[in-house]
Amino acid sequence: MSPDETGYAGPNWYDVLDVDQSASGEEIRDAWRAAIADLTPADRRFRLYNQAAEVLLDPERRAAHDAELAAQHDAAEEQEQPDEAEQVAPRGAGGAPTPTPAPTGRGVPTWLLAVLAVAAAVALGVTAYLWTQPSEDAAEEAASEARSAAERAVVPLLSYDFETLEQDRAEAEELMTPDYQEKYDGLFSVIEENAPRTRTVVDVDVVASAVVRSGEDEDRWDILLFVDRPTTNKATEEPVVFKDQATLTMQRVDGEWLVDGLQTSPAQQ
Repeated sequence: MSPDETGYAGPNWYDVLDVDQSASGEEIRDAWRAAIADLTPADRRFRLYNQAAEVLLDPERRAAHDAELAAQHDAAEEQEQPDEAEQVAPRGAGGAPTPTPAPTGRGVPTWLLAVLAVAAAVALGVTAYLWTQPSEDAAEEAASEARSAAERAVVPLLSYDFETLEQDRAEAEELMTPDYQEKYDGLFSVIEENAPRTRTVVDVDVVASAVVRSGEDEDRWDILLFVDRPTTNKATEEPVVFKDQATLTMQRVDGEWLVDGLQTSPAQQ
């Protein structure tokens, strides 16, 4: 791998998607879509690319990743600086350089061990993620089912019409676990309070989706979706299209895939 803009040559999520560290959110999404285009959820590379996209499209996680890379870069630069004693070699009689005594019992500097440990952790973390994910037929089938269920569920979860709020709410709740329904009710109550006054209508179109993470078993998966939300209200007759990313946690309950968690954020950065 070639060094990225930080100068760090170890594996990182920018390298995984083959994008620059300055890449925009749209460039990252394009690279992610191209990378997974011909892969299936059971392919280890598929899950690795999804993990990279999840980190780099989340502003907080991307900032933390950038900070880690910058720290590694600074440590590497410090390692390359020669000591003052090495810059001016002492000379003995006749101007000949005085031989440098062999180190005795000094060992490897602690800071260097720390740098190497961090670099190794990054490498091992990416490798471990690549090789420890389930690849059995059952896991592939479960991931595919969870992904399809998430694509169907995200539409009623995020869309509503101020004239049919009660029906919209009921349709969405049928797709949730009881635990998440309790949280959703609190969120939807705000919509019920404001939508009639603003005459808001929100539609949802799924643009792309992918499996990004599995739980300890095959009954729980996180699905990343990119959606368009055309929205109108009494102030805008023409729809304004918001582009969001949503991560749905899908839980299999009695053979049915239900939403057990939802996180959304703007997809355009």
